[in-house]
Amino acid sequence: MALKAEEIKRVKGEGFLLNRGTEQFNGRIITENGTLTARQLVKVGEAAEKFGSGTVAFTTRMTVEIPGIPYDSIPAFQDFLAEEGMVTGGTGAKVRPVIVCKGTTCVFGLYDTQGLAKELHRLYYKGYHGVALPHKFKIGVGGCPNNCCKPDLNDIGIVGQRAVTYNEELCRGCKVCQVEKACPMGAALLEEGGRLALSQEACNHCGRCVGSCPFGAVTEAGTFYKVYVGGRWGKQVRIGTPLSRLFSREEVIALVEKAILLFKKEGLPGERFGSTVERLGLERTEECLCSDELLRQKGEILGGQ
Repeated sequence: MALKAEEIKRVKGEGFLLNRGTEQFNGRIITENGTLTARQLVKVGEAAEKFGSGTVAFTTRMTVEIPGIPYDSIPAFQDFLAEEGMVTGGTGAKVRPVIVCKGTTCVFGLYDTQGLAKELHRLYYKGYHGVALPHKFKIGVGGCPNNCCKPDLNDIGIVGQRAVTYNEELCRGCKVCQVEKACPMGAALLEEGGRLALSQEACNHCGRCVGSCPFGAVTEAGTFYKVYVGGRWGKQVRIGTPLSRLFSREEVIALVEKAILLFKKEGLPGERFGSTVERLGLERTEECLCSDELLRQKGEILGGQ
């Protein structure tokens, strides 16, 4: 007997996508920032053999999908995964699972990306799971300006930044400047008088120059975060717009929530956050995200959700 449209819609909301031309489903398993324990990974393999086609696919957003699950097997499949603490989901007009690079262990990573992404996952994927939005809302967390996981193509993209302090008095005017050699952006240049000059316009805060000067002229001033708003990938591509200043860890965690609330309040049905940003204008968007007014309106914005 053919499945009814409401049945297909209901299980889609639980993370099961109909395989084209069949009455079987891809079961989407949520990972916490692309991480599974060894035991969970074994369980995924067992679930694929027991309920699905025997194969496992990894999505572009670090979730796991098992194809070939019959409709009637979905509840048993979910119960089987729950034995190792796993759930299905990650679909619909909601906050989606966070995507994150391996900046925690990467040689270029400027901070603990997994730590930040886990907190965002807990607060906003889990914490806002019951909140319906105008469209899906994606969060990307990158460890440095290399942008490996393309955070600027997410509704909110976070990129680690290492600010530096330049003490001109400590510069010896070396003929071969180690800071100039270390900078991949050409932001550090020796002037005609043999002194180092740093261009704030060219600097992307990658931190490669920190510690390169043997006389300590360039030192670390702290780790901060650059935030992009309104990015998206797909039929219509929009590079996220960078906000005008850098943020602390505490500020960026709050800013993500404010972006979700702004989207909930101002977004039109079926509209991506990038379109909301363009419609409101960057100046108004940034003003909303950099104040606490949306947090004060949280109860009103969310209503009974």
